[in-house]
Amino acid sequence: MPVFSKILIANRGEIALRVQRACREMGIATVAVHSTADADAMHVRLADESVCIGPPAARDSYLNMPALISAALITGAEAVHPGYGFLSENADFAEMVEAHGLAFIGPSPTHIRMMGDKITAKTTMADLGVPLVPGSDGEVPDVEAAKRVAAEIGCPVLIKAAAGGGGRGMKVARTLEEVEEAFRTARAEAGAAFGNNAVYIEKYLDRPRHVELQVLGDNHGNVVHFGERDCSLQRRHQKLLEEAGSPGITREERDRLGEIATAALTKFGYRNAGTLEFLYQDGQFAFIEMNTRLQVEHPVTEMVTGVDLVREQIRIAAGETLGYGQADISFNGHAIECRITAEDPETFAPSPGKVEVFHAPGGLGVRLDSAIYAGYRVPSHYDSLVAKLIVHGRSRAEAIARMRRALEEFALSGIRTTIPLHLRILDDPGFRSGEYTIHWLENFVARR
Repeated sequence: MPVFSKILIANRGEIALRVQRACREMGIATVAVHSTADADAMHVRLADESVCIGPPAARDSYLNMPALISAALITGAEAVHPGYGFLSENADFAEMVEAHGLAFIGPSPTHIRMMGDKITAKTTMADLGVPLVPGSDGEVPDVEAAKRVAAEIGCPVLIKAAAGGGGRGMKVARTLEEVEEAFRTARAEAGAAFGNNAVYIEKYLDRPRHVELQVLGDNHGNVVHFGERDCSLQRRHQKLLEEAGSPGITREERDRLGEIATAALTKFGYRNAGTLEFLYQDGQFAFIEMNTRLQVEHPVTEMVTGVDLVREQIRIAAGETLGYGQADISFNGHAIECRITAEDPETFAPSPGKVEVFHAPGGLGVRLDSAIYAGYRVPSHYDSLVAKLIVHGRSRAEAIARMRRALEEFALSGIRTTIPLHLRILDDPGFRSGEYTIHWLENFVARR
């Protein structure tokens, strides 16, 4: 018997399809939800049932909590999987799901709320023994306090929104003279974007890598990690390409980080999937935030471990134990993911429209997570991600060669995409060396 008989997927696009695939393999029926703009979407076509939850604007559909709960109840779903984005890290939604007798396939609302506030997250992790970037002790209330903190830890400093992400409400002050303007701008952006203008300050590291650790915890006190991903290739704090494992850290460093993280989350009582994000520089890891959900880049972890993370999420939400320990998880080869977006590869201007030609690459070690097809019209209402191309190889060099071949084989026309940019990245000696940092891609794009 399956752990659930029916699951509602509170999302769209490729992540909705990803969850559907896991459900189908487990013998679980799925309910798709969609806006009027997504009536012909592939996740709607392939679901067992579908419910229209509103007009195109996300606030009226995919962010409409009463509509989502109603869809789950009228279709007899037993659980809700939020995917990533939208309401996946909304503690109020998780509470609403559970209040209506449904299982939320994710962490507890308490943990979502705690980790959703960056200040609380850092304080909590510090208390659990996780190393941090030097910075303010909580929220910085005013300009004078910001200047004092900056003087204590030394410039440059990074002023960051407590409630946000994605680069919004984040400003660098390279000198004490720049602190006032950066502080005021960060607070204004944070208030506009998140309805919360609280900010805090961290030391700005000049050449770090962005390394994250995938974890799973069950309801019985078991926590394991599935290794690290390197997400340093970012433009304006948005990830473009990810690798597992990181070419910049050793197996011993991975093990050390994993021990610290799993010990902390065991004390924390964490359940389901989560990702701890760190900056890494000069042999030291520093915690910056935790994402209490499935990550966009989870496929690279699945490729090197052979573990279906969505299946594990569903099992955990149904109350099952992990059934294995850290020693049972092995890491094999190397995986790379390219996020392909409907954007101009030079200007990054959005490029919605009708897909005229679509031919997916294939072959050994190639995986494509996408919900588009020939004739599909990419809407302008949502994120521009249209496909995730993932490859696995026995070595990093083999994975790079395989990714290059797969990108060249990928036929996609009618919209502009970032495929040409990914090919340029793969050919660059700086990327091939594996010695890049979080600043590398911005400099690379500026050289075009």
